[in-house]
Amino acid sequence: MLRSRVVTAVVLLVLFLSALFALPDAGWAVLVTVMVLQGAVEWSRLAGFSGTRANVFWTLSLVMMSGLIWFDATHTSEQLIVPHVTVYAASVLLWLVIVPAWLMAGWKVEQPLWMALVGWAVLIPTGLAMLDLRGDHPWLLLGMMCLVWVADIAAYFAGRKFGKNKLAPNISPGKTWEGVGGAILGVSVCIAIAWGFSPYASQFVLLPILLIASWCWVALAVIGDLFESAIKRQAGVKDSGALLPGHGGLLDRIDALTSTLPLAALALLLQHFR
Repeated sequence: MLRSRVVTAVVLLVLFLSALFALPDAGWAVLVTVMVLQGAVEWSRLAGFSGTRANVFWTLSLVMMSGLIWFDATHTSEQLIVPHVTVYAASVLLWLVIVPAWLMAGWKVEQPLWMALVGWAVLIPTGLAMLDLRGDHPWLLLGMMCLVWVADIAAYFAGRKFGKNKLAPNISPGKTWEGVGGAILGVSVCIAIAWGFSPYASQFVLLPILLIASWCWVALAVIGDLFESAIKRQAGVKDSGALLPGHGGLLDRIDALTSTLPLAALALLLQHFR
């Protein structure tokens, strides 16, 4: 299983980097739209949609994402502020308010409308964030995603080696507090190295700020991971799909990105128009 995971991860990384740096803006927009659509297909399975409900959910997901791309292409940057902030505000509400309450209360939400709304709040802001962050600079999006990947890898190996204290046994028995500690240590090392080689290395006050921000980033990633685990447990499935050998579905690979990238894109957007 580990070998399959590694091979799949390497292939995906090569393909992703090629797309990130080589595709034109239109090609990247198409790729992101396809990813959102695949995520919608997997979410509909987790939500228990079938037949007409599933088709409607996929179609509306595609319309929303395509509509945002069309709007971006036909309006000025100043006109994009309100719709983009609105989309990201839905993500902030979901990940900072609704999901923590959902996880702590152990809710089992099965109403189709609510599950559809949550699915769109998970998928659409993530797709938009991948467009906005890449549009500012591909390296920025890659850096944001690398932090999540480092946290995930560090948590996996720290949990396997030292894991004893369960993080949320009723949601995901395999996750431990030791794994979270490994994730925090991993991203802290990455941040310290990046800061040390940056033009701002002489500004020592910047390092603690970056470290605290990275710890918040890990917390968001953990929330995203736990939420997808809770949804899968509710649906009675191990993986969101079988798209990626050794990894499951697309949502299994981007769960932590759905809770982090939209908030990073919102912070960048507000910074640009402050």
